[in-house]
Amino acid sequence: MPRFDDADFGVEAGPRDPRQNDAQGTLSPRDQRGSAGLAIPSDSGNTIEIPATRSSISDAAQFMHNLSLSPSMKDRRGSRNSFGTSLPIPRSPRLSRLSSVQRPGAPSVSRDILASQVQDMSKEKVETAKNMAFAFDIDGVLAHGNEPIEEAKAALKMLNGDNELGIKIPYILLTNGGGKTEVARCEQLSEILEAPISTEQFIQSHTPMQALAEYYETVLVCGGEGYKVREVAESYGFKNVVHPKDVLAWDPTISPWRCFTPEDRAEAKPRDFSKMQFDAILVFADSRDYATDMQLIMDLLLADDGKLLTRSKDPVANRIPIYFSQGDLVFPTDHKGPPRLTQGAFRIGIEAQYKAITGVDLERVVYGKPERATYTYADEVLKSWMEELHNENRLPQNIYMVGDNPQSDIIGGNMYGWNTCLVRTGVFQGKEGENDPNNPANFGVFDNVLEAVKAAVRKELGQEFKLKWNPKVNPVLHGEGVSAVE
Repeated sequence: MPRFDDADFGVEAGPRDPRQNDAQGTLSPRDQRGSAGLAIPSDSGNTIEIPATRSSISDAAQFMHNLSLSPSMKDRRGSRNSFGTSLPIPRSPRLSRLSSVQRPGAPSVSRDILASQVQDMSKEKVETAKNMAFAFDIDGVLAHGNEPIEEAKAALKMLNGDNELGIKIPYILLTNGGGKTEVARCEQLSEILEAPISTEQFIQSHTPMQALAEYYETVLVCGGEGYKVREVAESYGFKNVVHPKDVLAWDPTISPWRCFTPEDRAEAKPRDFSKMQFDAILVFADSRDYATDMQLIMDLLLADDGKLLTRSKDPVANRIPIYFSQGDLVFPTDHKGPPRLTQGAFRIGIEAQYKAITGVDLERVVYGKPERATYTYADEVLKSWMEELHNENRLPQNIYMVGDNPQSDIIGGNMYGWNTCLVRTGVFQGKEGENDPNNPANFGVFDNVLEAVKAAVRKELGQEFKLKWNPKVNPVLHGEGVSAVE
């Protein structure tokens, strides 16, 4: 796999591999990978590879603190990924696998008619409203765990049409969270935020990883509550998904410090894993059993070409690939103290263990914010959502990223050319008037998401734009009497 410079983004699909015309048909994911890494998909494929940039140094090496623990714009690094590895993403959102949730609470037909009449008389403002969009982080911006941030409910209500024009302003949810299917998470968020959230406007950390199903058949999938990540991987099209607790049910001694309950055993799918050849390791969410997950991951990384109970004479040459869904070190929860450790800490632990055992850096791939692949995929989702709302398959010019984590939300948005808004309701806890010194939000710092949305909308639509729909508006009077902002 070649290395790339920062300017080498936007890779198109490569030519079809001539070997795919042999008598055996198309190559398996393992054969496609070959010795040079992941093959670029064919023209008829459903994936695009986004090149990652960074020198060949993992976060367990001497520069870990610069590039992982405190990544910043000062480092000007384009990716957390090592060895110039490309990140496959779906060529377009695979909505056939991620069906939309119901959209309760839609405006009445009469209101839609009134709004349409008002919009007909305010065409310039309507075009401006259609030319802006928002991308929201979730944890620390819209909610803390299962508890909503109250200002978020008001912000989404306004964007869903409770405004002067009665127009829906496009927004997507772009989170480094994960561990559930997109459908389940959207249903949960719709209830928490009291707003309809569709899978068609939702990206969690592992959503773009569905593209990997084009390459790998047998995968170990780690993280999340219970066996939910298995359901996620199967919904993405992976043919043979193995959960760590499946392996424990087969041989509990494989993890001396395991956490394995009778309930876990009841849902496990044990097989003779000594006869199985794994193609890849996928970490979809935070581990709930560090001891078992770390042990099995190390076993497979050191194994002879992905075969459990073996040890390769050259683990670097025969190592199967490992993918992490995101790289955040900490994230906000409902805990009253500082943010808690998340998947990035687990990843660094794996890297350090591998380095200690082999003496070499672990080559791995990280998805999620601030990786370029996630933002490229977000563009596709935004265009699709624009078509859903306004029948226009295009990307709005003015996109506002609202996040609480300078090291993922803000640095990613800044480097992708978005307007970035930093809020104080999550990881960032700066004082009034302070921006993050290493990754400053280019649009500003706000107390909460509602204040950020208000500022962005008024910048685009004018300071006098009303952020609430007036049910008594009379289009015949050209909008006179529209209520003031509450």
